[in-house]
Amino acid sequence: MPHEKICHKTFELATISDVSQSQDELYQQATAAYGGALDRLVRAYELDFEKRRDLLQEIHLALWRSFETFEARCSLRTWVYRIAHNIATSHVIRQRRATSWGRLTLEKIESMPNPGDEIRETHDRLDCERLLQLIHRLKPLDREVMLLYLEDLDAATIGEITGISAANVRAKIHRIKNLLAGRFQTRGQEYGQDSG
Repeated sequence: MPHEKICHKTFELATISDVSQSQDELYQQATAAYGGALDRLVRAYELDFEKRRDLLQEIHLALWRSFETFEARCSLRTWVYRIAHNIATSHVIRQRRATSWGRLTLEKIESMPNPGDEIRETHDRLDCERLLQLIHRLKPLDREVMLLYLEDLDAATIGEITGISAANVRAKIHRIKNLLAGRFQTRGQEYGQDSG
């Protein structure tokens, strides 16, 4: 069976050998192969712990239900990410309607002041949290593209999942990466660190 490296770990790629697999079997196969990715996706979409649990549960339920009609017209990985991102995007839209403040554009994030001084010993953890917070504040499509990119998916696959062209995906990734690199370079200079 083919393997894939994601976040410094190697996983066996889930393949559909028999489309007539039961809904439960497909769900088990998908969660075994992509459960960790779903956890990371939910963490990036929702900062509140209780809401994260609810969102993850909602994704798992939708994923299980979706296998009733799964016909293997795309890979299992693409199907899982498509379902998960559709549910997460719907969650974001519901949350946006429920709150008085909206998501920020890339330009607004770029102009935001850097967070206050952090304790130097927690630099890596805070950088990770900060990255997730910046990603969390992106518009839903930009967030979705970046999260899929961070899951090590290529532009063509991301385009298939999101419904935009691979060229548009590459452009979005490039723009977001430059924005994030600029934000982290600015922080590194504040502490007298080399940014490269």
